[in-house]
Amino acid sequence: MLEYRPRVADKILARKLEGKGAVLIEGPKWCGKTTTAEQVAGSILYMDDPQSKEQNLTMAELNPKRLLAGATPRLIDEWQLAPKLWDTIRFEVDHRRELGQFVLTGSAVPADTREITHSGTGRFTWLTMRPMSLFESGDSSGDVSLKSLFVSPEQIDGASKINMDRLAFLVCRGGWPQSVGMRDEIALDQPTDYYDAVVQSDINRADGIQKNPERVRRLMRSYARHQGTPAPVTTIAEDIRANEESPLCEESVTQYINALKRIFVVEDMPAWNPNLRSKTAIRTSDTRYFVDPSIAAAALGCGPRDLLEDLNTFGLLFEAMCVRDLRVFADALNGQVYHFRDKNGLECDAVIHLRNGSYGLVEIKLGGDRLIQEGATSLNTLAGKIDTSRMKPPSFLMVLTGVGDYAYRRPDGVFVVPIGCLRD
Repeated sequence: MLEYRPRVADKILARKLEGKGAVLIEGPKWCGKTTTAEQVAGSILYMDDPQSKEQNLTMAELNPKRLLAGATPRLIDEWQLAPKLWDTIRFEVDHRRELGQFVLTGSAVPADTREITHSGTGRFTWLTMRPMSLFESGDSSGDVSLKSLFVSPEQIDGASKINMDRLAFLVCRGGWPQSVGMRDEIALDQPTDYYDAVVQSDINRADGIQKNPERVRRLMRSYARHQGTPAPVTTIAEDIRANEESPLCEESVTQYINALKRIFVVEDMPAWNPNLRSKTAIRTSDTRYFVDPSIAAAALGCGPRDLLEDLNTFGLLFEAMCVRDLRVFADALNGQVYHFRDKNGLECDAVIHLRNGSYGLVEIKLGGDRLIQEGATSLNTLAGKIDTSRMKPPSFLMVLTGVGDYAYRRPDGVFVVPIGCLRD
């Protein structure tokens, strides 16, 4: 039996169970939702167990309350197979008057909400899981805590052992728990298998509409090419039209993208709107991202060697990996990750904004003194434009790098942190 690797979500799940009667864990398939829930479960019902699936479904229709009996927290895995369980759990939470009663997990395919009559407000809370960060997979030393940066330390100390070759591999392997620890060439097969499953079946199950697999491949390839950019639907549609006699309309492209969002394959990044001293217009288009960089690599058909020979693509996919990790860590801090871009071209790759109003500005660079200097200059320029009479000043400015031996604080106050030593 494989040893369980602790997840950042473990602490979040424990906290949410203290505050609500039921927790629904969502996220892409194969990211470890069920395994994480099993660690806290007092009892477990696997709805899709082949030996009892038909009985479970029948019982869900005749006497759903019977399926909820067991030590708590009771894990209901693949609950969406019987959507009526939602209302039964909500009713049970109300009448037990106790917290931490149920954890629900399932595939990324949404439940049929037509059989659900109550939203679950006040009884349910939601937890979104993503593929593993480098810290969770054991590839980051974890010497530098994102949380600690919010208290603006005078100095930081951290070391990374990730070189360019290893970084390219980690981008292509992704954060899929089953891939961690596999032989490298076998680990690299896993994202391709994931991508093929999305193309052939998962995207159809998201909304029940059959889609042309070749069109899905072209759309995902276009999406991969535009990682980290605010590419409009028109641009993606043009990419697909270039290879088709009968073009896919923009409405259909949007439908395809929404299906990918529903199964957590795509997770775009919203724009950040700070109070600025000037009246410069802020671009508010979402930035395109897959939930894991390995999906983009699989869609492009590229491996580690290809990335090393194409540093532009490498940089885009590395940025997607950093965004994945920052999202995982921000969740633990009650925060969200945004991007910033104004009409004059001033950008910030990631803004980690916490609920208490604190925020940090992050530029993402593969590495090298010139790129680090560019990132630091951009961060200081943006920080200087923020109206600190109307909002807090940034808690920190950070250039997040792919390669580099050490983490340190520059004389101008900007932190330089290799991704190989960052944690929550």
